[in-house]
Amino acid sequence: MAASSRVLSLSPTAATFRQASSGPTSSSIPQNTHFVVTVPRRTRNIQSSVHLLPGSLPVGIATKFGLQRQTMISGRSARRTGGGAQAALITPDGGALVDLIVPEKDRPAKRQEAGELPAVTLKAIDLEWVHVLSEGWASPLTGFMRQAQYLQTLHFNAIRSEDGQIFNQSVPIVLAIDDEQKGAIGESKAVALKDPQGELVAILRNPEIYKHNKEERIARTWGCTAPGLPYVDEHIAPSGNWLLGGDLEVLQKVKYNDGLDHYRLSPAELRAEFERRQADAVFAFQLRNPVHNGHALLMTDTRQRLLDMGFKNPVLLLHPLGGWVKADDVPLDTRMKQHDKVLEEGVLDPATTVVAIFPSPMLYAGPTEVQWHAKARINAGADFYIVGRDPAGMGHPTEDRDLYDADHGKMVLSMAPGLERLNILPFRVAAYDKSVGKMAFFDPSRKEDFLFISGTKMRGFAKSGELPPQGFMCPGGWQVLVDYYQAKAKETVAA
Repeated sequence: MAASSRVLSLSPTAATFRQASSGPTSSSIPQNTHFVVTVPRRTRNIQSSVHLLPGSLPVGIATKFGLQRQTMISGRSARRTGGGAQAALITPDGGALVDLIVPEKDRPAKRQEAGELPAVTLKAIDLEWVHVLSEGWASPLTGFMRQAQYLQTLHFNAIRSEDGQIFNQSVPIVLAIDDEQKGAIGESKAVALKDPQGELVAILRNPEIYKHNKEERIARTWGCTAPGLPYVDEHIAPSGNWLLGGDLEVLQKVKYNDGLDHYRLSPAELRAEFERRQADAVFAFQLRNPVHNGHALLMTDTRQRLLDMGFKNPVLLLHPLGGWVKADDVPLDTRMKQHDKVLEEGVLDPATTVVAIFPSPMLYAGPTEVQWHAKARINAGADFYIVGRDPAGMGHPTEDRDLYDADHGKMVLSMAPGLERLNILPFRVAAYDKSVGKMAFFDPSRKEDFLFISGTKMRGFAKSGELPPQGFMCPGGWQVLVDYYQAKAKETVAA
């Protein structure tokens, strides 16, 4: 049967579908149906022909025909394209970034009011979530979740706005309180929030208190209730039995005074930087580990792919996670020193790379959490997101296996409600190619040439001061890790 032709006309915010020639109109589309993708552009329209197989269509069409949407449209961005004229950045969820930080002129009055309100003292993890909310990473959320938002997040991984729009929100952002704090709040219409040192941080308006069913939250977020989940053990199990929701007014920008605050660019600041650099595509890469040359290969290869698609100035957002992580992860200050060396030594190009810290805590919740990581990058201005194997995953806490299927993260991102505007870029596996002495994309036809250097093996090299194979990591970046692990070993011996 000859392939029928269809035209897929994509606007920056929505996709519409029309049949270009005779062909099936039922929910069944023949294998190898031919499509023409038309992408609007500021300067001119570009049309490119691609073959889209059933199971790889955008969500608007997939919904109509009962098919899974695409991971990415080959050839051009589904939202906008590169060219001589700079394209506008992707719109934040809700149409505008949420900014919950009180203007400086209003702060004295707000502080005075807060001093007279019942107060809740935050834990360090709560303050990290205040940071996330205050800068609009979770737009359109305007504070800690109320019960309706919490239930939508747990059961649907999305929230519905009052006008019916659907926005991805896969992880609960909630504030737990205990019986004593609940009693102190009483019928108050506002609550002061203090940091662990007792300093006023925010006012929470129109509080809503509801039951904290921990088992349900854990089961639906992690898909597992076995003991040993790091975030659960440290932050949920010992927390209060109530959740406090409400709108936030944050009294000033959250700072940590750890020498890294200059890396903590808000979504608004990142967008301004992308505009300053005249980026016509922004691709984000998140990691919580040091950057080796395999990572760099993935990032530079992605940029080349975007150039081949017609973009003129794709900019990389190298965006390490900077909130709470489990104790055996490399600490943030060490990772940032290592990332600096990667740029200093030219492994990544500083002219086309923005390094910043993503302030969210790490949940290690696999496919559920990776949606949150992707959604937050939309709000920061990224329209491409690089995803690898087992994103946000970990080993099962009680069994000798991984907690999540290594491929499910990228599969879920390709289907997740509210992420339709984001182009997902699954990356190829990179390993050390002994035949050329550098990191390269794995070729299964000559697998004997490749060496996979695990995180455990890398840490072993660094602890002993042994050099990894030449070409695995830039020398300066490797020395940062050696210094960290050897100092840690000395501390252990001294203890």
